Amino acid sequence: MKKNLLKTLVVSCLTAVMLVGCGTGKKAEEGTSLGNTITVTDVRGEVEIPETPKRIVDLSGNSDILSVLGYKVIGTANSDAYDYTKFPSYLEETLKGAEILGYSMQDTMDVEAVMNLNPDLIVISTVQEKMYDQLSEIAPTVMIQLEALDWKEDVKALAKVFKKEAEADKWLETYEDKAEKAGDKIKAEYGEDTTYLSFLASGGQFFVFDSAGFGEVLYEDMDLKKPEGMPAQSDISLPVVTYEGLASIKADYIFLIATKEDLAQLQSNAIWNSLPAVKEGKVVVLDSSPYFNQGYSVIGKDLLVDEIGVMLNETKK
Repeated sequence: MKKNLLKTLVVSCLTAVMLVGCGTGKKAEEGTSLGNTITVTDVRGEVEIPETPKRIVDLSGNSDILSVLGYKVIGTANSDAYDYTKFPSYLEETLKGAEILGYSMQDTMDVEAVMNLNPDLIVISTVQEKMYDQLSEIAPTVMIQLEALDWKEDVKALAKVFKKEAEADKWLETYEDKAEKAGDKIKAEYGEDTTYLSFLASGGQFFVFDSAGFGEVLYEDMDLKKPEGMPAQSDISLPVVTYEGLASIKADYIFLIATKEDLAQLQSNAIWNSLPAVKEGKVVVLDSSPYFNQGYSVIGKDLLVDEIGVMLNETKK
């Protein structure tokens, strides 16, 4: 049935006017159009899109950045990494009312579900490149490629595509000022040389946040100090260490991200229990959902800057 539906869709697209490709039969009957358009440049070249899109479907995982740029999506793939049927808690308010269409790291999603939302603009990443031809028959489709290891440049790159550089610069300036002040407050309270480690415990392995996610918020945005012995991150993959590798990292405070099962396994291990930070009660335990992904989201980062000082204060009680 879906195959026949897509075949019909392709035929109707051939008769549609402008780049909107399909705008749906209802649109054609009503004689409506995209209105004013602009030409933007994505990784595939130039694309004509609505000047003020009203019905954006984002499958790229950047619905949070789009919100910072002043857009609201009606469909998204910014679902929770541990449960694709719900929003991560830090995006519930931002994405309220949007339909979840999948998870942004999936290379394919339900095309029919996208079409049923009647979008006037679709945003995908290079992860979903195989879907480009189908989606571009429904509505103008912009494909982006982000680097992941420099999130601020990613925000600027997406802003450049949509000609929203001023909005991005303003948001980043506000965030940077907020993060710097939050970091200064923590350093004044806990000491300039106090070190912090954040890692994900998963399946008996330990994924250390350095130049991405939670670690990026700590070290780059808030300018807090890295511990000695921490493995450096060279690409999008987080460095992985063993129990012995974990013990070699000399951290004063630890942010541990884990599921209940992984936490129980870790807490039963003698090496973990021998760590100075553990023995001194200087460990902040956080649920994998939402905190594994939160440090990768612009909205999530903004909330973390507010939360980290509070988390540290909890270790004093």
